[in-house]
Amino acid sequence: MPLHVEIITVESVIYSDDVDMVVAPGVEGSLGILPHHAPLFTMLQTGEAKVKKGADEQHLLISGGFLEVSNNRVTILADVAVRAEDIDVAAAEAARQRALDDKARGVSGDAAFINDLALRRSLVALNVARRRRNRPGLSTNDNSQ
Repeated sequence: MPLHVEIITVESVIYSDDVDMVVAPGVEGSLGILPHHAPLFTMLQTGEAKVKKGADEQHLLISGGFLEVSNNRVTILADVAVRAEDIDVAAAEAARQRALDDKARGVSGDAAFINDLALRRSLVALNVARRRRNRPGLSTNDNSQ
């Protein structure tokens, strides 16, 4: 029996399909979900999600939200979810540089916390985008998946 996954943001359904496995960034570490997984509800942190279907593997940036597993269904309600091929690398690099500049200026308090979140999200976005570019047999400007 396949595992059905839906990755949803406020704006749209980012991914919906029957898959073999889902890996998501839980607040206490990476979660691997296979068919017949026990029911689960947990919060998500900023990180990389992976969805495997046969030989295909999709990588996504996930930032915040919740994951629920029930009856061979995985529902990810994310604050932010972006497929690797949809990541704007130039914008992520600019966000990383802004966060590093702010950190060097010594921001403190709430601003430092928000800055650290922005830095983490930009680094994850860059890593997810690089993973897609480095997949064998996939050109960097192939957006067909």
